[in-house]
Amino acid sequence: MKPVEALRLEGWRAELELVFSADDERTWLSHRRHSGPLVVQRPFFPEDPRVCQMLIVHPPGGIAGGDELLLDITTKAHACSQLTTPGAGKWYRGFGRDAQQKVHLTLGEGAMCEWLPQENIVFDGALAHMSLDVELAPGSVFCGWDFTCLGRPRSHDHFDTGVVRQRTVVHLDGKPAFREQARIDAEELVRGGISSLAGHCAYGSMLVAGKRASDDVLAAARDAMGADEIAGMTRMESVLVARWVGDNIEAGRALFTRIWKVLRPWYAGREVLMPRIWAT
Repeated sequence: MKPVEALRLEGWRAELELVFSADDERTWLSHRRHSGPLVVQRPFFPEDPRVCQMLIVHPPGGIAGGDELLLDITTKAHACSQLTTPGAGKWYRGFGRDAQQKVHLTLGEGAMCEWLPQENIVFDGALAHMSLDVELAPGSVFCGWDFTCLGRPRSHDHFDTGVVRQRTVVHLDGKPAFREQARIDAEELVRGGISSLAGHCAYGSMLVAGKRASDDVLAAARDAMGADEIAGMTRMESVLVARWVGDNIEAGRALFTRIWKVLRPWYAGREVLMPRIWAT
């Protein structure tokens, strides 16, 4: 085992490749390759054989400076995959070095992929880079969300130093459909600048891409948001985006779950069945 100081200088690199295939009756994991500390558990089929659920596990339990996680996941034509994590992603002090997580999702024609990880907790001093790239073929649909908490306010551990960079890009049939990037600097938060999240420490985004929402669907999703949260929803051609800002990740997850319960019957023809791992 390498000394701690050597790991600080070198970092850990981990890669995970998954391919989901389908026939008329089921979806299955047809390819799996990993290197480094990034693995999956066995496939689950809590709904029926058409939807393959996978738990992505990062055994170290956190990402530190110099670490790099690369996920390349393909859901082939007419396959249905649902991907989540067993716990929060923790981004530790960077020791002056960046930590990165890059997720690339490719969907074949008529495929569905749900990317539903649990929250990211960014500790003081972290230099976190997170990116999500989604490639959609015609007739495919993607639903994903992310939550981020800056520091651990309940433990009085604040995000006083460090930077969080996040980027999301969606291509539909090879053409750009959605792109955004954000940079949150702890020093800007301390100064109360434009990126101060209105004084809050947590935020989240939810994205459904590949299918245009009708006025009725949009109205129902907005109704599910309620009036008590700082949140909003935007519709663009084949992309629907919800955003939330607050201080309690549980409140943000509950909000997006309500929206998911409205949207999933529309984009997937299925009711929501909550992954059991979220209740443990």
